[in-house]
Amino acid sequence: MNTSVTPSADTPSAKLAFQLYVAIGIAVYMLMMIAGAVFRGAQATWLPIPPNFVYEIMTLHGAGMVGVSGLAGAAVMWYFLRRYVKLSTGMFLTMLVLSLIGVVMILAAIGIGRFAGGWTFLYPLPAKSMGVWGPHAAGAFVGGLVFIGVGFLLFYLDCALALLRRYGSLAKALGLNQLFGSGPVDTSLPPTVVASTMVVIINILGILAGAVVLVMSLINIYVPGVVFDALLMKNLIFFFGHVFINATIYMAVIGVYEIVPRYTGRPWLISRPFLASWAAVTLIVMAVYPHHLLMDYVMPKWMMVMGQVLSYLSGIPVLLVTAYGALVNIHRSGLKWDLPLRLMIFSLFGWVAGVIPAIIDGMVRVNLVMHNTQWVPGHFHFYLLLGLVPMLLGTMLYVCTRSDWRETALDRASFWTYGVAGAVFCLVFLAAGWQGVPRRFAVHDAPWLGYAQVGTLAAALLLVAAVVLCVRLLARLPRVSLSA
Repeated sequence: MNTSVTPSADTPSAKLAFQLYVAIGIAVYMLMMIAGAVFRGAQATWLPIPPNFVYEIMTLHGAGMVGVSGLAGAAVMWYFLRRYVKLSTGMFLTMLVLSLIGVVMILAAIGIGRFAGGWTFLYPLPAKSMGVWGPHAAGAFVGGLVFIGVGFLLFYLDCALALLRRYGSLAKALGLNQLFGSGPVDTSLPPTVVASTMVVIINILGILAGAVVLVMSLINIYVPGVVFDALLMKNLIFFFGHVFINATIYMAVIGVYEIVPRYTGRPWLISRPFLASWAAVTLIVMAVYPHHLLMDYVMPKWMMVMGQVLSYLSGIPVLLVTAYGALVNIHRSGLKWDLPLRLMIFSLFGWVAGVIPAIIDGMVRVNLVMHNTQWVPGHFHFYLLLGLVPMLLGTMLYVCTRSDWRETALDRASFWTYGVAGAVFCLVFLAAGWQGVPRRFAVHDAPWLGYAQVGTLAAALLLVAAVVLCVRLLARLPRVSLSA
């Protein structure tokens, strides 16, 4: 190990960069939550919005949530990883600038160009709008994703270079030499480094695949005579999308590894099961994406089998060591519960529980009737709304307050409102999917309205609680410190 490499310096520009990420992240999350609530309100027939506009809101909500989740997760990873390796603040800010340029292009594509093709930009839909939007709107949307992707790629390359300088290879930073070695495990290797290395590997490959399919989509939009194999395009899109959205929570969980031990006074030490779990999930996250394509009968059979089998296994490795490790770490530690800790531990429940409907949907016979129903948004809202978002909020609240948090009755009320309303919101999706209510429909038939109406009420309560939590965070943002 190259111990001569020093961690990143705590400069005013680094602090400002992190504060910008948090502030912009909060603003975008709030706007996207409002968009999601409006979408459900339209399905409930409580908001008289034209169907075309509803699909524009759906596209904005999907693209915005995926993008801001990536930025917020990257901010958590950067905040903690820079304590072990030397990262570039300039590259961190470059990712933000390029992402904001991409966001402006996407907003223009949707707000001005009326693009409503969904965040997955599924080929050849962007170029075949039936006159709803023009090629420039589609080009702006896809081009905006390119800018965002380039920003993330530069950030991950900077992280990869820093890890290589410190540990000599990504294999060593992932702990593979210790996993397959015969000697005792070197517990000085931080869990943050292991998790960050996994994310760097999968997201560099995922973003490169995304870049290929985005460029191909742009060519098809402006040169319609150039066509590509639709199955290849769909595989590239879902490989990129699945890897990217899963990586968000693998970055955010670094906050759990770093902060929970500060409450308990017990270190979170690595072990061979820990290293084996992260090594396994590095491969699983990249190989499991065919479970999105189980109804594409022209897919090679071995890929469909792989997607289904790995769906059963995907929730086990990291979830087991992380959730179990957190419970072991806090058991009889005498810690004092406060809002940041409550949010982080609750997020582990959201993560674990959100995987269960995903595994169910990954079964071919279930997928046959459930995949195009609201069961699927029930799964990923559980995973993100009750897993990722509270994990990010808890981490950000902690780093802005440290141990001097003064919990109030409003904190507790907001936490319980967020948790209960969020669970109801997600369970309504799952119940509707169980009954066959289709996903993505702007107009709902009468038998479906009850689900949408209950979901809208839950979304309103959830939004109120989220606003309170985010205002609490913004009020403490000037006090953030980058020091350990």
